Amino acid sequence: MYINDEKEKKVLGIERNIFFTGITSLLTDTTTKMIYAIMPLFLMSIGASKTEVSLIEGIAESTASVLKALSGWWSDKIGKNKPFMVIGYGFTAILSPLFSMVTSPLQVLVIRFSERIGKGIRTAPRDSLVAGSSSDSEKGKSFGFHKAMDNSGAVLGPLLAFTILSVFPGDYRKVFMFSILPGLLGLLTIIFFVKEAKKSKAAIPKTIAFKDFSTKYYIFLWIAFIFTLGNSTDALLLIKANDIGIKSLFIPLVYLIFNSVSVVFAVPMGVLSDKFGRERLIIFGYMLYSIIYLGFGRTNNKILVILLFVLYGLYSAATDGIQKALVSDLIDKNKRGTGLGIYNSLIGITLLPASLIAGILYDKVNNSAPFYFGSVMALIAAILMCVFYKKWGKMSEI
Repeated sequence: MYINDEKEKKVLGIERNIFFTGITSLLTDTTTKMIYAIMPLFLMSIGASKTEVSLIEGIAESTASVLKALSGWWSDKIGKNKPFMVIGYGFTAILSPLFSMVTSPLQVLVIRFSERIGKGIRTAPRDSLVAGSSSDSEKGKSFGFHKAMDNSGAVLGPLLAFTILSVFPGDYRKVFMFSILPGLLGLLTIIFFVKEAKKSKAAIPKTIAFKDFSTKYYIFLWIAFIFTLGNSTDALLLIKANDIGIKSLFIPLVYLIFNSVSVVFAVPMGVLSDKFGRERLIIFGYMLYSIIYLGFGRTNNKILVILLFVLYGLYSAATDGIQKALVSDLIDKNKRGTGLGIYNSLIGITLLPASLIAGILYDKVNNSAPFYFGSVMALIAAILMCVFYKKWGKMSEI
């Protein structure tokens, strides 16, 4: 069993551990999204093609993702999550401002890859801590809250980037320099306010093998892989918005709109998944994604693109945290770090071929092709998820 003396103490109705883990994610994501909101335009300003933009994001996310499984397994073996979180968030806080000194796309790749190693180290242990600090009846709510905090940073980051660019027009490097501040605050929060959700010695597994996980778990991983293959980097969505005439200054605000909607709906969607089953919410999210990407492929209207970003935020709220909650439902409590690590690794690694395919389609075919491809893959995943639901029912309620 888990030993967590802090579990009964709540902040604003949220378990104390989950609340401060959420604050850490808010601050850290403020740093990363200050950078992410302008990175596609910055890369093109120093000579990168759209394929190179996609490739840099794909390599950075996917090649570091194997660490998510390793850190998850290691955290299960020693029964601790916090050390991995401190190291992982430390990477982001320290490395992010180094983007202000780069002069080539290759240098961006090196720093981006190194910073994503930090995410690889922290993600699975963090998700395991959230699951271990939450009651089973509120797991969807807990992951929804964490997603809301994560996306609150994704709202604040682009807003700060827009503010800095308004004062220093076109000076992307100033944004990178200021990005260190929220990252350091996030690191201090994890150090001083988050407590270890420790396991008793009896709960620490002696061995962990692939056969320890259920068929349902692996089938869901396969469905998630198919969906993610069409879910390329969001950088292409920002590039598309810029291509149809939305000025560079306002691109961070477009990204802000998407994340604001996700913040508003993340907790309600998590609560819905607790009541009605996570599979239903995921099916809805996949179908909505398919419609959104079809819309991005077909339109060149600025107003419609902004509306699609609004719907994209709703999709994010209905899937990102809910998928992690479902994965947590499908695995044993003492192996959550490993199971969530494998899931996060699969998603991250798949981003490389997904982003490469989308970038090539964008450069070699047209600016609609990658979105049509993503729409089709999401539709296939939604159909498979319906079959999954029909066979196993509402697993999240068992």
